[in-house]
Amino acid sequence: MTPYSSLKEEAWKANKEIPLRKLALYTWGNVSAFDKDKGVFAIKPSGVPYDELKIEDMVVIDLDGRIVEGTKNPSSDTPTHLELYKCFKGIGGITHTHSTYATSWAQASKSIPLFGTTHADHCANTIVCTPFISKDAVERDYEKETGILIINTFLHPSLLGLQHEPLNPEENPMVLVAGHGPFTWGENAEKSVYNSAVLEEIAKMTFISLSLNPCLAQLPKYIVQKHYNRKHGKNAYYGQQKK
Repeated sequence: MTPYSSLKEEAWKANKEIPLRKLALYTWGNVSAFDKDKGVFAIKPSGVPYDELKIEDMVVIDLDGRIVEGTKNPSSDTPTHLELYKCFKGIGGITHTHSTYATSWAQASKSIPLFGTTHADHCANTIVCTPFISKDAVERDYEKETGILIINTFLHPSLLGLQHEPLNPEENPMVLVAGHGPFTWGENAEKSVYNSAVLEEIAKMTFISLSLNPCLAQLPKYIVQKHYNRKHGKNAYYGQQKK
């Protein structure tokens, strides 16, 4: 046992959900789990197949990007996770996948409009797609700059010439990176994978809906707010109340 054993187990369990939920093939994708008090996160090692993954394989990284425990190379997406943890203060887990429908929207460089209550139950806004990362950013530090691109898309959209208002990452736990794929996050690693599965279903439903009706109007705001608030508002009543 080490001070990071439970964190590594959390990350391991969450990574095993990726193939179970059919969110990625082979070694595609990764999940990390963050311990805010210790200032470290555990992440999948690079290139290790999910069916071979062990708890002890998880790599623990601090917020300076240093390996504090683990013998394997961490995921190549580690710098992206690092930037998000440093900036999005309310999150405790991050998932990156290459799930088919969500990645298709990202490759098309299109945000996902809000057409139905399934979407509204989880996010009250369009699921935004970032602009393409710049050539300079790729050459400078690709994975770190991907994280910065996501952050600017959410918090400083005007810097990128985007028209939407700044977004709260805790209320909008998913994003598409243009030409790349989806990232999601949550209060812990398990919730971040849950949000990846939700995003994939929303992406699929939206694609089918537009195929049936290319002129589809977005869901009225009053329905959006009702569905979002009954799950996430201060007077939320969905599910069982905690005693």
